Order: sequence, then structure tokens, then C-alpha cells
Amino acid sequence: MSGSRSPDPVTLEVVRYGVIAAADDMAAALCKTAYNMMIYEVHDFCCGLIDTQGRMIAQNRGGLPIFLADLGIVIRDGIEKYGPNGFSPNDVLLMNHAGVCGQHLNNVAVYTPCFHRGRLIAFAASRAHWVDVGGSRVGFGSSETTEIYQEGLQFRSIKLHEAGVPNEGVLQIIRDNVRFPDSVLGDLRAQIACCRLGGKRLSEIADRYGWDAATRCIEEIWDQAEAQARAVVSRIPDGRYTAESCLDNDGRELDKPLRVKVAVEVRGSDMTMDFSEMNPQVMGPLNAGYSGGLAAARVAYKCLTLPEAPVNEGSFRALHLVLPEGTFLSARPPAALGQWSIALPTVVDTTFKALASALPKRIPAAHKGDMGGYSIYGQDAQGRRFVLLNMTGGGWGGHVDRDGQDASVSICQGDVRNVPIEVQEAMYPVHIEHFKLRADSGGPGQYRGGLGIDTCITCLVPCKINVNLDRTRCPPWGLAGGLAGQSNQGLIRRADGREELIYKGTNVPLAPEDSVIFRTAGGGGYGNPKDRAPARVAEDLREGLISEAAARRIYGAGGA
Repeated sequence: MSGSRSPDPVTLEVVRYGVIAAADDMAAALCKTAYNMMIYEVHDFCCGLIDTQGRMIAQNRGGLPIFLADLGIVIRDGIEKYGPNGFSPNDVLLMNHAGVCGQHLNNVAVYTPCFHRGRLIAFAASRAHWVDVGGSRVGFGSSETTEIYQEGLQFRSIKLHEAGVPNEGVLQIIRDNVRFPDSVLGDLRAQIACCRLGGKRLSEIADRYGWDAATRCIEEIWDQAEAQARAVVSRIPDGRYTAESCLDNDGRELDKPLRVKVAVEVRGSDMTMDFSEMNPQVMGPLNAGYSGGLAAARVAYKCLTLPEAPVNEGSFRALHLVLPEGTFLSARPPAALGQWSIALPTVVDTTFKALASALPKRIPAAHKGDMGGYSIYGQDAQGRRFVLLNMTGGGWGGHVDRDGQDASVSICQGDVRNVPIEVQEAMYPVHIEHFKLRADSGGPGQYRGGLGIDTCITCLVPCKINVNLDRTRCPPWGLAGGLAGQSNQGLIRRADGREELIYKGTNVPLAPEDSVIFRTAGGGGYGNPKDRAPARVAEDLREGLISEAAARRIYGAGGA
């Protein structure tokens, strides 16, 4: 992008919200046309407009926060492969290559070049969670893979359509190598449609103002975002701040906890996050490529600086990341990446913990700290293959002036939603026995942590489940005298009444009438529990959020 003349303020604001609206329109089109519930119910996707240098013009509101680092990397790889003149109108490119994207292969990016009057001006891109990409993994949560080749098909900026002509060979490869081809190919068409809509909306802006004028607006928007973020960072006292936590294990070597160590250095308006002392990459699939570590850093930085502002390239110019190759956030190929996102909420929480002394009025206690969800799969009574994927929330940490949120997804999942119980029961052979708040799970404090969720799912046919719970050795910590929240717990209740705790498991068999129970973590408490207002304790008792025993033991209260 080029141009030195400042845009007029009216045009600037129209373009600012015009590009965001274009990305939002892309997201709406994707939701309305997608085939799998991870997209149209859960919203496990992002849509955006990227310039011809791989810089983010705009991303849809509500896009998954951990996709903040991804779309530009995808576009730059395509430009390096084909050259700046190697694209034609109506090209469609497909991308999920682990060595570039650094995440599990189900997160497939589709992008299209945007032309205006014969000139390549940008790219429209979407990344969405496909229900399957082949390989040995079904759903998510499997701990069995040890290299990326076991995890499914990889596409590296493959031209699925070239100048509007579909590559039937690539489509056939996809159709023949995934378990749910109708769903996968339907989602692929939905992503293509949303990208074409994004290109159309961007062309309308270029028609109205001219692309050179629009680019001057976009550059000014980036400069403003950078200045606003720098202004926030400049108010943090200079210094180097550190914190450490851990994850349970990599799903393979169950007795080896994984180190999460963060240093944050503030110098003026620049912030550097140092992840160089993270745990080395592991044998199991709890690895991410470099973009995974970058995503965690960007989520933390965005929350600290401009949490409610739109996302664009300028948002992150003053953030610097130290992340050498070979950690579990920057794993070398061919590392397995199937659980790439598991560590990221804990990395973000630990980054906040490092800054708690510098920002005592802003940093909350720890939240549930995992990317909770479940995969249940098998064949229904008619012999049709199914896989039920869903996200589960938990508690967020208490704040300096309020309780933590109950039953919310992790900070890295943003506006992701759970699949409604009625939809799960209507579409899959399961029965949800209960779905309720988990009493006493929030960490006690002057402001208590939010509550986790207690879910009981009964299978109606023989099936299997992947279970991957973490942070049981490092429950959500409290701050300023607050206590930790309860950690995650999994339980299988067999039809004959036998019960077994389970935290990690792949392809775990479930018979008809067996149940699996997930009790998700509560957030940490903030402040001394003895300072909690008696009226708040009484209200928690009335609402069933805490038990009378906990009220007496922790808060010195009792009675309903």
C-alpha cells in the first residue's frame, strides 16, 4: 500500500466500518451455508480481508481469537509460491499445511484473490473447523498421534479452482479420504461463497472511493490502532515480569507435567513477550507451530490493550515475541499438532499472572484455562457414521470489583458457543441427563470465581469418546488472597453402576446407557474470602452456587 495524503475523516470512518462490515457479511454467509455444527452453531471460524503483503485489513467481529495470527501467514505463503502476478480472478486456494499454519489440520483456510478493474488489491480468506480431514483422528481430543502424517490431509496453497475451473482431482482426493465427505465438501463450498462475497464487498468500497484512497484510509486505521495500543502499554511501569504454571502432560507421558513460563518486558510503549523457556516440544499432539505461540501472545496483548476494538494489522505492531524453534509452542515438523490449542489459554493466563503486580487493578484471577470440549462418535441405529463435537465452558476468575463469569468458554475461544442440548439430542444418539452449574467450583474470595459446568451425557448406541482434560495439577489460581477454583474432572458411569475417573483417553468405548460426566473448572477467587459481603454469601446459598458446608467452612456463614 502507498500514498502520503491523509484521508478526510468522513471517508476514513466509512472505510473503517465498511471493511469490518464486509468481514461480518462473510461470516454471516458462512454460518448460513455451512454443513457442520462446529461452524454454524459453535462459530469455530474466522473471516477476514488481507492485503497483498499479507497484512490484516479487517477480521469479522466474533472471530476466534486464536486465529488472530493465521490469515496473513496463509496469504504470504501463497504469494511466495505463485508470485504477486500468479493469481487470476475466480482462483480458489486451499491451505492447512502444518509447517506454515502450525495448528491441527481440521482448521482449513480457503482464500480467493480480490481484483478491482483488473488489479489485484487484496485477498478474502476464511478459516473454519472441518469435521474431518482423514487420518487416524476422529473428532478432537485424541492423544494417540505422534507425527503430523497421522492426523490427516495437508494442503499447501493448492489451487482448488484456477481461473474458475475446479480441480476435480483435488476434490476427488478429499472426497475419498474423509469420513464425512458431504459435510466437508459442503463446508468447502460455504467458505468459497463467503470469500467471494468478501471480494465483492471490497470491490464496492473501491468503486466508491478508488482503491488508492481506500488504502490511505486503511493505513491510517492501522496507525491509529498502533498508537492506541502503545498509549495503553506506556502506562505500565517499565520492567521485566515473570510467571510460571504448568499443564498436566502431553497425553502420552502422563507423569511429565509441561512447563509454561512467561516473561513480559515493558519498555516505554513496546511490549516483548518472551516464551523461550516454554517446555520443549513433546512426543504427543499437544504441540503448536510458531503461529500457535504467536496467537497466544496476540490474544494476551489484545486483551491488555484494546479488548473491544476491531482487529487489524496495526493492533500488534508494538508487540514483540521471543519464541525460539523447538518449544511446544514452536514445534519442529513433523510434530503432531492435533491438540495445538490446549496450552494456549494457560499461556494467556500465565502472561496475565506475570503482570498482576504491575496492573493490580486490571488483572483477574485465573480462568478455567483449557479449551474444553468433547468428541463422541460411532454409528447410529441406522448404521450411519456420526461424530458429535461440542465446546464446554467453565468459570472465569474473580476481579478486583466483581465475581467471575460462570459457564464461559476460554479466553482463546472468544465468542464460540456450545451446541444447544436440543440440537445434540435431535441429531445424535445421545441423551443429556443434566447440564447445570457446578456448585462450589468457583474459587472463594471477596469476589469469587465463576462456576464451571456439570454435564452428564448418556449414549443410546455403542460409541466411543475422546477425553482430554487438563490443568488438574494446576487449578485456576486466585489473586490477592483469593483461593483456587476446582479443577476439571471426568467420570464414566457404566450402565451397571460402576464409576471410573478419566482425564485422558482416546477411543474409549461406551455401551448403550453408559454415561460420561464432565465437571469443568471454576475460576480463581479474588481477595480474602473473609471479606466477602454476607449478603453475597447468602445470595450464593439461595441460588445453589455454594453449599452450606462451604459457606460455613470458608466464609463463616450458614443458613439459607
